[in-house]
Amino acid sequence: MNGPAEKTGRPPTLISISTGCFNEEENVESLRDQIDAIFQQLPQYTYELIFIDNHSSDGTVEKIRAMAARDKRVKLIVNARNFGPIRSPFHALMLAKGAAVIAMASDLQDPPELIREFLARWEEGHRIVVAVKKQSLESPAMWLIRRFYYWMLYKIAEIRVIQNFTGFGLYDRKVVEIIRGLEDPYPYFRGIIAEIGFEPFEVPFTQPLRRRGITKNNFYMLFDMAMLGITSHSKVPIRLATMGGFFLAFVSLMISLTYLSLKIVFWNTFSMGMAPLVIGVFFFGSVQLFFTGLLGEYVAAIHTQVLKRPHVVEQERLNFDD
Repeated sequence: MNGPAEKTGRPPTLISISTGCFNEEENVESLRDQIDAIFQQLPQYTYELIFIDNHSSDGTVEKIRAMAARDKRVKLIVNARNFGPIRSPFHALMLAKGAAVIAMASDLQDPPELIREFLARWEEGHRIVVAVKKQSLESPAMWLIRRFYYWMLYKIAEIRVIQNFTGFGLYDRKVVEIIRGLEDPYPYFRGIIAEIGFEPFEVPFTQPLRRRGITKNNFYMLFDMAMLGITSHSKVPIRLATMGGFFLAFVSLMISLTYLSLKIVFWNTFSMGMAPLVIGVFFFGSVQLFFTGLLGEYVAAIHTQVLKRPHVVEQERLNFDD
C-alpha cells in the first residue's frame, strides 16, 4: 500500500472523492471546504473531488461550476436527467482515477472528518474501509425501520452484508477495478462490496442531522433500494413463497376435509355459514397478491439486467482530461 510521500520521496498519492448530489446548493461549498481543509493537513496526498449532479433544479450546478473554475481538482458531471440515487453515484465512482476512492453523500450526513481514519486504515493494508452507523440523530422511527431492514437482509442474504452501511467508505483501486468489471447496469453497491470478498474494516460513527436542505430520498426510492438489496442477494423470499404455497394448500385441504366430515356427521344441524368462506377468499387472495408482487420484483430485476442500459447519460463534464 502507498506510504506517506514525505518518507518515500514519491509525489503525493491521488485520492478520489466521489459524491452524488441533487438540489444540494446549500451543502456543496461547505463539503468542498471541509474536504480541502482535511487534505491541507495531509501533504502526502492530493485529491480530486468528483461531483455528479442528478439534474438538480436549484443552483447546485452553478455553485459547483464556479468551484471548478477556481480549482481544477473539483470535477463536475451533469446528468441529462435524474437517473436515481443508485446509478448516478456509481457512475462517478467508476470515473475516479485515484489510488483509492472515497464515496460519500453531499448532504454532510457522511462526516468528512472520517476521511483521515479511512486513509490511516488504508495505509495499514485494508482494501475496503467502511463507515457503519452505530447511532443516528434522525427520527427514532426511521432509525428503527432501517435497523430492522439491515438485520433482515443480513439474516436472509447469501453473503455477509454489512449492517447499517450505506456505501460511505474508502475503496482501493483494485476493488474499483473489480467492480468495474462486473458491468452491472443497476448495482446494489452495498451488496457488491460484500460480494467481492475482501474483509472490510468497519469504522463506527454517529450520523448527524442534516443541517441544511431536506432529504431527497422519498418512500419510493427507499423501497426500490430495499427490494434491490433483497432480490440481488437472497433467494429466501421466493423460496418462502413456494413453501408457503404448499403449506397453505395443505391447510386448505385439511379444513375442507374437516368441514366435509362435520357436515356428513351432523347433516341437519351443521351450517358452515358465509363468514369462513369470505374470510378464506380474502386471506388467500391477499397471499396470492403478495407473492405475485414478490415474484414480479425478481422478474423486474432480471429485466433490468437484460436491458443493460447505461448508468447515466451525461449532459456536461468539467475538468476531466478525457
